[in-house]
Amino acid sequence: MSTQQTPTPPARGRGANIAFWVLQGLLAAFFLLAAAGPKLVGEQTAVQMFDEIGAGQWFRHLVGVLEFAGAIGLVIPRLAGLAALGLVGVMAGATLTQLVVFGAPVFAITPVILGVLLGVVAWGRWPQTRALLAR
Repeated sequence: MSTQQTPTPPARGRGANIAFWVLQGLLAAFFLLAAAGPKLVGEQTAVQMFDEIGAGQWFRHLVGVLEFAGAIGLVIPRLAGLAALGLVGVMAGATLTQLVVFGAPVFAITPVILGVLLGVVAWGRWPQTRALLAR
């Protein structure tokens, strides 16, 4: 009877770790300043957009809080992967909203790109996420 061992993934090098931190920092800054900020302070464009969605301004606040929390989580080592996964979900919702509610495929490109970048972070930080979830 042969015993097969599951190969362990190679540890990421220092350069990859630095690249992930740079990406996480840039994404966190974007989500704080360009995404969550306007929603939480009630910037007129954000208010109008959520009026058009039709779910009410509570939904604008909810999305803003989720984006703010995700941005903070991206810069906390233990939470970065989990935060990235959560923001992937938010970006999936934003993409669907752009396509279905607004009928604007061109504007869906931004949340798709952000979702892919966040997916890369989630993948890169999977060992930390797995350890966090195992607790």
